[in-house]
Amino acid sequence: MITDTHTHLYLRDFESDIDLVIQRSLDLGIKNFFLPAIDSSHIKSMLSLKKRYPDLMHLMAGLHPCSVKENYIDELNHVKAILENQIDNQKITAIGEIGIDLYWDKSTLETQKIAFRNQIRLAKKYDLPIVIHCREAFDEIFEVLEMENHDKLRGIFHCFSGTYEQALKAISFNMKLGIGGIVTFKNGKIDTFLNKISINNIVLETDSPYLAPAPHRGKRNESSYLSIIIKKLSDIYNISENEVSEVTTNNAFDIFKVLK
Repeated sequence: MITDTHTHLYLRDFESDIDLVIQRSLDLGIKNFFLPAIDSSHIKSMLSLKKRYPDLMHLMAGLHPCSVKENYIDELNHVKAILENQIDNQKITAIGEIGIDLYWDKSTLETQKIAFRNQIRLAKKYDLPIVIHCREAFDEIFEVLEMENHDKLRGIFHCFSGTYEQALKAISFNMKLGIGGIVTFKNGKIDTFLNKISINNIVLETDSPYLAPAPHRGKRNESSYLSIIIKKLSDIYNISENEVSEVTTNNAFDIFKVLK
């Protein structure tokens, strides 16, 4: 069994061939797809996909840092409402993706911090993991995690692209590292130190439709491309592809607390 811990299969990029995309994944043994939230405008499409594939899709709730705008309080209230009502009685498996993004807009940093802290507190209240979006903001993310650290705090550093030292820091907060297409990039760099980190701290992800691995870089990503990530990790750790799949799936379920 293989698990994609981060895939946006509900986006319009897949509306013309979603069934084929999912079938290609199933043919490779990918049977769990965790869907990170962006903001309230995407809830309908997330629910629609969950209802079509109830046993395969796992929902998250959250406000993406790039969606932290003037109406962020309304959006956070929407996240709270989802958690209280469990979104049409559908189980929520994580708070994500949340965090800080300073690549697109540094002017919203303080507001992003507020939104991040509030959602971490929701995760602790409901005993849910967090899925962290971090872009050019490791120091800021770690600052918030230090303030909100707790025995219940756990989650995933989505699309990890930091240094070895930053990886160890993330792991110290009981976070797994989400590894996807970047590990195949020539300038990705994480492949140079990943073998120093136990595979017990790794989960697989695609971030579909974004960040397709080589040789598909620049094209639409999809969950079936996890097979490329698995092969790369097999080479890095010098273990079989089956072992990569098994260990990373167990890691994912330890975080999300979802039965296999």
